Amino acid sequence: MSYREETFLQYKKSELIPALSYLDEIKEADVRDLFYEVLNAGIHGFCYSMYEEGQHPGIVISKPQVQRRLEILARHSSWVRSFSCTEGNELVPEVAKENGMKTLVGAWLGDDFEKNEEEIEGLIKLGKAGMVDVAAVGNEVLYRKELSVQQLSEYIRRVKEALPGIPVGYVDAYYEFTSHPGIADLCDIILCNCYPFWEGTSFQDSLQHMRQMYYQAKAAGNGKRVIITETGWPSHGEALGGAVPSRDYAIKYFINSILWAQDEEVEIFYFSSFDESWKKGAEGEVGAYWGIWDSSNKLKY
Repeated sequence: MSYREETFLQYKKSELIPALSYLDEIKEADVRDLFYEVLNAGIHGFCYSMYEEGQHPGIVISKPQVQRRLEILARHSSWVRSFSCTEGNELVPEVAKENGMKTLVGAWLGDDFEKNEEEIEGLIKLGKAGMVDVAAVGNEVLYRKELSVQQLSEYIRRVKEALPGIPVGYVDAYYEFTSHPGIADLCDIILCNCYPFWEGTSFQDSLQHMRQMYYQAKAAGNGKRVIITETGWPSHGEALGGAVPSRDYAIKYFINSILWAQDEEVEIFYFSSFDESWKKGAEGEVGAYWGIWDSSNKLKY
């Protein structure tokens, strides 16, 4: 029996496991060993981090750069999630398929309708080429209030009609599917982001909170397949309420979320794969430190 299995069975004896961390009483060295074991055994999926140091959206990324990072991820996950179908992002599913991975491919939508057309057409093109296993039409566009429900619905219908046989959904915070049941009904699949950190939840309560987020989205889906498209914990930066970034919490959150997902057979994409410094502007310093690998492609833990 592996160390991961022994540790998991020890904590599974208690019915309180959803409400507690798997790692409350485990020594630091054992946490490190468990992290390596979980990562090397392979997880469901990672969110692909596109930009290396000094890069940002708007820069066109080359295929060799995409290959460098996907070759790392392919050793540790069977799926990858991309966020856009332009500026080199369209290469992610292509390279993923070359590495034997499945793909959740996103079209990035906003209030620039010309850009939206490029994204939707790019997603449809990739889908028809066999590069898409799950199609995501937009990411948090209702949360950002950049499109109306009607506008978003039209994009979803358009992709569904163009790509029969491919599950089509929309990515947003878990509660948006409760707030907008029409969107949940329209989607073939519920794609929810679950971030205890961004709701100011302490690490000690984060596993239970994330679990509750997932089951709220699952209830909104009325029996549909549900995927956690983003969850994670930052290793550095500003605190938010009771949520404190740290290397210790980040490594433990990764292990907790992956073990929980495996135990309850939940499909999960971890956010994120690599640190991206460009995110400091939008999210503060904490935005740059969500990766399992750093911005130089080195494993942080």
